[in-house]
Amino acid sequence: MFSKACEHGIKAVIYIATRSLEGKRVKIDDVAENTGTPEAYTGKVLGLLTRHNIVQSLTGPSGGFEMDVNKIKQVKVIDIVRAIDGDAVYSDCALGLSSCDDDDPCPMHDKFSGWRGGFKKMLETTTVAALATKLQSGQTTLIR
Repeated sequence: MFSKACEHGIKAVIYIATRSLEGKRVKIDDVAENTGTPEAYTGKVLGLLTRHNIVQSLTGPSGGFEMDVNKIKQVKVIDIVRAIDGDAVYSDCALGLSSCDDDDPCPMHDKFSGWRGGFKKMLETTTVAALATKLQSGQTTLIR
């Protein structure tokens, strides 16, 4: 459904948000360890998320990644998906055909287009704050 980069990005943002809610800034190795993502890969994804103003990066000995509390409440999962994967999950053919629409559908088109609307709505309404709160309370996990 999502690219690996997007999966790692969502997990990284949730982790950074939980630590930011505690008033803490995190280093790349901490994010990688707590999301089960290779450190070099984590750095690339976080660089992209920084360029899209989803997370903030500070340099120096006390640097790292953080999110403003208001930003945590405002950022939706769809913002992370768009920053990393774009809108392809809502527009591309489910079977990977170069052309697929209502006039010339693939065999999965009708089923997939109905699912897409609900999926997109869920991403548009789910905040990072809601996911971070569940992680903080122990209701969810980012790594097994």
